[in-house]
Parts: sequence; structure tokens; C-alpha cells
Amino acid sequence: MPPVVPSPDQLPIFEELVPTVRPRRPHLRIQPPLLADLTARQRKAVTHGDGPLLIVAGAGTGKTTVITRRIAWLIAEKRAKPSEVLALTFTDRAAFEMLERVDRLVPYGHNDAQISTFHAFGDRLLREHALEAGLSDRSTVLSRAEQIILLREHLFELPLDRYRPLGDPTRFLSSLVTLISRLRDEDISVEAYAAAARRLADAAAANPDDEGLAERAATQLELSATYAAYERLMRSTDRIDFGDQVSLALRLLREHPVVLEEERERYRYILVDEFQDTNHAQWEIVKLLAAAHGNVTVVGDDDQSIYRFRGAALGNILGFRQAYPKAASVVLVDNYRSRQRILDAAHRLIKHNDPDRLEAREGLDKRLKARASFGRPEPEAGPIELIGFTTGSDEADVIADRIGASIRAGRRAGDHAILVRGNRDADPYLRALNMARIPWRFSGTAGLYRQPEVRVLISFLRALNDPEDSVSLYDLATSEIFGLSPADVTLALGRARRRRSSLAAALREAAEHPEDSPFGLRSIEVVQRLLGSLETHRSMSTERSCGELLYHFISSSGWLTRLGHEARETGEERLANVARFFEIVRRQGSLLRDDRLPFLVAQLDTLIET
Repeated sequence: MPPVVPSPDQLPIFEELVPTVRPRRPHLRIQPPLLADLTARQRKAVTHGDGPLLIVAGAGTGKTTVITRRIAWLIAEKRAKPSEVLALTFTDRAAFEMLERVDRLVPYGHNDAQISTFHAFGDRLLREHALEAGLSDRSTVLSRAEQIILLREHLFELPLDRYRPLGDPTRFLSSLVTLISRLRDEDISVEAYAAAARRLADAAAANPDDEGLAERAATQLELSATYAAYERLMRSTDRIDFGDQVSLALRLLREHPVVLEEERERYRYILVDEFQDTNHAQWEIVKLLAAAHGNVTVVGDDDQSIYRFRGAALGNILGFRQAYPKAASVVLVDNYRSRQRILDAAHRLIKHNDPDRLEAREGLDKRLKARASFGRPEPEAGPIELIGFTTGSDEADVIADRIGASIRAGRRAGDHAILVRGNRDADPYLRALNMARIPWRFSGTAGLYRQPEVRVLISFLRALNDPEDSVSLYDLATSEIFGLSPADVTLALGRARRRRSSLAAALREAAEHPEDSPFGLRSIEVVQRLLGSLETHRSMSTERSCGELLYHFISSSGWLTRLGHEARETGEERLANVARFFEIVRRQGSLLRDDRLPFLVAQLDTLIET
């Protein structure tokens, strides 16, 4: 007989007749042994049962090991199905590393635990419940640069007075985006900010002689109105920003009990990595989800908090104690990364942050102990030095000299490392190393817009938009696409300057009078091809979008074919960079009132700077 399938109107009765039985799951065999190579404190954290747990994990103490082993242990001990575990972290890289490690620990096919960043989790929640959130399931997420561009395009729809100076109307847009991001991080709604601004205005009205208070009130009223206008603009254009992915998800959970109940039932255990980097809104989401069962584990170290400027706060770790006063705690102090001399120096330095540290507030001992085996004795070295310099160039020169002396004493160049705050900060050191003839490898990302294959596309767009832009035309002419000799193009540029004309005019003259130009016959053909390409694409630019112009340029020039051959032989990195730039151009076009060349080029500097 075929199985009995109840009709929709019979489902409630059918559910009452069939008892809810949790199917028995086989005990999963997980290799390698989860606990064999852990310290006593790590084992205590991994095998914690139900209830809240705070793991204070100093640098290099194996916190990722602990959190991934705990996920695997919860699954192996049948405390939760893999799908009932939610692990949240701060960056995509950290989430990917956790996912990889859990994959290695859990048998194939059993790892469907939710491991993601807070923003990815919020984005998933908003798209699954787009109707309740008042959004479309196809809402576009804007980057910071795209937020600024959107505000520029709608500048006169914003109620700005003080923050739209006549001389530079877009001067404060970046700061406004930062303010809005912080408001979302701190869980301050449009209504709450407007109410606070009105209270300040009432206070100013009650004290008419206080000019400073009146100015602050007027400023906050303008900012609160701009925040509201920004919110309306984002919703009307079906766009969200990174802050929205968390703040709107939090609002969804607060305002829709059914959605909240579904999420609470879905996840029986919640784990948060890098807890010191979470902001107030993210912590509120964790508390809401864990309120039913309290099975929440957070791993963090206030001494490693480097994102306070983005809303991260020591208050979240202290707030965990307040929310869960009976929470268990484990402090990990065995360091497997550094030698004791480095750890002692770091501890002496970080203690200058007292009393605003967990160690001082809670009476914990967080001094790290070196446990790593380096295979060779610690090199002879004096005390760690702090040296000041007048300029950055002086500092770079001295560092290069010291590294050079160390290499001459027998060490390898690869034994040395220079740490810089950002990619741009590396340039003086790289120049100094070049001058000292010291080999180096830069391990940071140079940034998409600094890659040669992307720079040539930017130069093409700028030269196409402005025939008088000699710098961009020089870059395009000497690029791998056209390959003109830099020396010859420089001579042509020099002639143009003496005649107070542009490089484009000098190239046209060279093409028309080859006998009086610095170019040979073959180069003249390339000049003619370059000028012809620019004229063709300028005529197309009135009707075609920027993405179409770019594609036509790289395909008609043969460069796309060359990149494809190169990708098969040496890797796809350059082709992938070009594809990423195309995607950015396409996305910017959707933000602009008119997706054509002059309007995109006006925003290129914003994209690169941001």
C-alpha cells in the first residue's frame, strides 16, 4: 500500500497523533583524538557542559584550537547536531580557518554547523526573512566607498547646512558615513538619535545665553535629520550597508517574536570568537539568541582589542559577566608562538592600559608563558629597544642599515621582518631596502587599484574622458597594451610642454608628421592605433555604459586574449583583478544617475581613496 499522506487541513491532528521522537544518532568517531594534545585548561574549556563560558585567551594560546575542538566535542558527545551549532567570528579569514579546522575534525558529510562572520549571519537572516525586515531578498550591500558615492549622487536630498560648505559640498561625506556606521554599531536607531537631539535643543532653548549649547544642539539636529534621510534613501533604493547587516538583523529579532523563536530553536549552542572585537549591536544579537538556553561560549582577550575606533569595546567582556554572573571562566596563558623575552616585554607594555583591563578589573593573572619549542636556542640579543626618529625616511634608512649588518654577520634576509600599519606605510622601507640592495618580499596586499593591470584600465577611462590628461595618456601609451617606449613618449611630452599643449596633441602631430617625431616607423603605427582606439571609444561613450566601454577596449585591443593565455600558464591573479574591477565599475554604475563615462570618472578618486 502507498504511504498515507495527510492533507493540509489534517496536518494539526496528524502532528498530535505522532509523538515527537528525536532520532538516535550514532556516536561519531572523530579523529584525531580531540583531547589528547590539549593542556588541562584547554581541555576544561573544550569539555565545558551547558551554560555560559568565558574563555580569556591571550595571544598564541590556541584559542582557535579550543573553539574548533569544542564544536567537534559537542557534536561527538551528541549534545547537539552539527546544524544546531552557531559559531560567529569577526573576519571572513577567521571564519574560513575555523570551518577548515572543524572539517578536518568531523567526519565527511557531518559538518553543517553554521560558522560565519556576524555580518554574513545577519545578511542570511535578512534575506531569509526579507518580508518581515521590510527588504527585498535582492538588496545590494554597499561598501564604504559606494556609500559615499550614493550620498554624492543624492547630496541635495540631504538636510545639510553646516556639513555642506559651499566651497566643497562633499567635504564631510566620509565623516558622515563614519558617524552613521558608529550609530549602528552602538545600536542607536534613527528615532533614538532624533529624540536625543530634540532633548539637546530643548535644553538650548531653556538656556538662551549659552551659545555653545545652542550650536551643539543645531549641529545634532542636522546630523539626526541626515541620519533619517540616509535611512530613507537606503530603503527606497533597496540597498543596505555593512552596519545594516547587523542592526537590521537585531531589529528583526526584536520586533518579530516568531523569527526570534525560530532562530533560538535552530541553535542550541552559540560560540563567539574574537569577542573583544564585537560591538554593542553584535553582543545584543548574541544575548537574544542565547536567552532561552544560555549555552553561549565567548573567546576573547581585551589586550588584543584593536578595533575600538570601530565600536569594539572592553564593555562587552565586562557585560558578559553582568549578563551571566554565574558563568564559568577559563584563562589560557600557555603561549605557543613566542619566546619568553618577547612575552614579558609585551606584558610590561600592555600594563600601561591599567586599570582599564580585565586583568586589573577582575584580578586575573594573564601573564603568558612560553611553551613553544623552536628547535634552536634563543639568539643572543640585548634588550628590546624603542628608538625615535625625526622622519620616516630616517627610520627606514636605519632599519635597512641594521638588517644589512645582520645579513653580513651571517643571518639570512628571510630571518628579518618589518611590520607596518598599512600598505602605504611600507613604501619608505622598500625604497631603503632597494638602496641597500637587500632582497625583500612584501606579504601585504598592494590594493586592487595599485595593480598594474587595473591602473591601466583607470588610465584608459581618464584619458578617454579628458583628452588633456597627459599623465593618464602617458600611462596608457607605455602600458603593456600599446608598449611605446617611455623614453620616446617622454620626448613627445617634453615637446608638448614647450608648446604648451597636451601629450595627445604631440602624439597626433607625430602620427601626421612621422619624419619630425621621436618615434620609429613601427612605433608610429602603435601611436596611430592608440589614437584611433581613443577616438572610437569616445564616440561610443555617449551611448555605452562604462562597463561596455572597458570590455570593448580590452577585447578589441587583444589584451583580454593575452590575459587568458597568461592565466592558463602562470595563474589567474591578473585576470581575476581585471574581473574584480569590472564588477566594481558595474556596481558603481547602478549608483549613478547616469551610467556613463564622465559620471563614473568623477567618482574614481573616491573609490581609490576609500
